[in-house]
Amino acid sequence: MSRARILFSLAATVLFGLLMTRYRFFDMVIYHDAIRWWLSGGELYDYAAPVRGQLGFTYPPFAAFVLMPVATVPAVVAGWLNAAGSVLALTVALGVITGRAWLPVVVPLALCMEPVRQTLGLGQVNLWLFALVVLDLIVLRRNGSRWTGAGVGIAAAVKITPGLFIVYLLITGQWRAARTAMVTAAALTGCGLLLAPAETMRYFGDLLWQTDRVGAAEAVANQSLAGLLARTATAPDDWWLPLCLLVLAVGLRRAWLAHQAGDEVLALTLVGLTGNLISPMSWTHHLVFLPVAIYLLAARRQNVAALACYGLSVLSPIWFATAALARDTFTLMLIGLVAALPRRPFVGAAADEELRPVRV
Repeated sequence: MSRARILFSLAATVLFGLLMTRYRFFDMVIYHDAIRWWLSGGELYDYAAPVRGQLGFTYPPFAAFVLMPVATVPAVVAGWLNAAGSVLALTVALGVITGRAWLPVVVPLALCMEPVRQTLGLGQVNLWLFALVVLDLIVLRRNGSRWTGAGVGIAAAVKITPGLFIVYLLITGQWRAARTAMVTAAALTGCGLLLAPAETMRYFGDLLWQTDRVGAAEAVANQSLAGLLARTATAPDDWWLPLCLLVLAVGLRRAWLAHQAGDEVLALTLVGLTGNLISPMSWTHHLVFLPVAIYLLAARRQNVAALACYGLSVLSPIWFATAALARDTFTLMLIGLVAALPRRPFVGAAADEELRPVRV
């Protein structure tokens, strides 16, 4: 690796360290304490953390079983273990997408971006789910594995929103992978029902639909379409559904076209960003496909757009700017990327090797 790359990587790593100083594994502490509360005989979804509006556990019961090991160690230890594993997951996934030669540059750059540093600092699981989807729908799919779709199914069972990748598999005619994903998600959710029937019925019958339970829609960290509309005082209440349907149609249509062209990384990125926009709540740490979108801009020689998006993703003006447009920085960025993220203009570049058409 050249000296310039080494220096660049060191500078980005130092910047990441400085940006991380304000985090205290806030979400991991909630998971940790909620699961301990549950194991001690309390009701999982009745736990209320004594901070910031008394937030509680917001995932399906199956996710609580996945996260149960965090309750066996102190919350800070769980946070650091999760951070280390998440960085490894990010490195593996980006290695699949960009190739190993550029990992010493792209990983430190990604660490400085709002979605990644928020995920690591808060103790979130988004990078694990990101890696599951990438390894599933790129590596397993490329190898023709009969298990293609299982990773998406696991991710959907842990967090509902990755279920949009099942819709993508269906519209692109990847029937076996779609079936595997649906069976996996249903089986794992069924395990949750068997092991925690009351919690599962309560979650899917009631709590799942209470979107305000995870926070206020107008919160600046919510960079979905719902968040943008909630922060826009003049926006009619009935705009959300038509706008979501429009974005969903555009995003899935472009993903289908990318899949037809063998551009699978672009297809997955479009699905991921579309899911962020149409979800009622998309905190900035949910936007884990944003680093891939910026990589694609750079790889496809859209350097000005790539630098602009990267700079905004590092500075994250939503936290300090007062202008309305600045507070919706990521929402507007996602809309632009879903609508115009370019297809590759050339074939055979080393960075795009994984994008070659694959038979399924």
